[in-house]
Amino acid sequence: MTDDVVTDSTLQKKSLFADQSAARIAWNGLWDNNPALVQLLGLCPLLGVSSSVVNALGLGIATMLVVMGSNIAVSLIRHQVTDAIRLPVFVMVIASFTTCIELLMQAYTYELYKILGIFIPLIVTNCIILGRADAYASKQPVIPAAFDGFMMGAGFAAILLLLGALRELVGQGTLFSGMDLLLGPVAQNWTIVVFQDYKQFLFAILPPGAFVFMGFLIAIKNVIDKKQEEARKAQEPLSEVGSKRVRVTGNIR
Repeated sequence: MTDDVVTDSTLQKKSLFADQSAARIAWNGLWDNNPALVQLLGLCPLLGVSSSVVNALGLGIATMLVVMGSNIAVSLIRHQVTDAIRLPVFVMVIASFTTCIELLMQAYTYELYKILGIFIPLIVTNCIILGRADAYASKQPVIPAAFDGFMMGAGFAAILLLLGALRELVGQGTLFSGMDLLLGPVAQNWTIVVFQDYKQFLFAILPPGAFVFMGFLIAIKNVIDKKQEEARKAQEPLSEVGSKRVRVTGNIR
């Protein structure tokens, strides 16, 4: 039994440091497999809440804490949960962390909690969190599971924050308005008025505007990925030709 545990732990560590390095996990969460831009998960809160920077940041931090905490808990109990009951158990774990975050927001950021409304308890149903718990955390040790949860949550929060900044700027002509709702009195004067006497652009603030901005962000990512792929392919033939010529020369001799 002890040998099996040691063997399992050794294999997991080997997998972590050989195939899933910290840099690979980070890049996966932030770019290659970003839950919002690539997987297109959690779009309901993403589009519904991101009308301003403070709303986006509040929901982004809450989601990141829940996905990281649930990944840690699922990793800790992964050997005690059978396949037959794993999904109900994972949902209970996620619901527990969501309730903790909801109570903390009620205690310390009540005004922001009222603005975000139903989207805070709906974190339980976010497919990003259950997906990472089942696909990654249930098969990995605690540290890589926690890091994966942090980076996936950070990737989701980054897109939320970018979308919130774009919508607030175009919709209201400001940035960081109302940050005191999240950070307290120290952030009361953080509002940046970018356009003086700006008439609000209602379309950008409403959910249809969020669809348009989200489409632009996805298009920009696809363009960047395509250019990187083209650059990589342009370099491949040169290296292959060089190595083959060396091997051919060696065989002739």
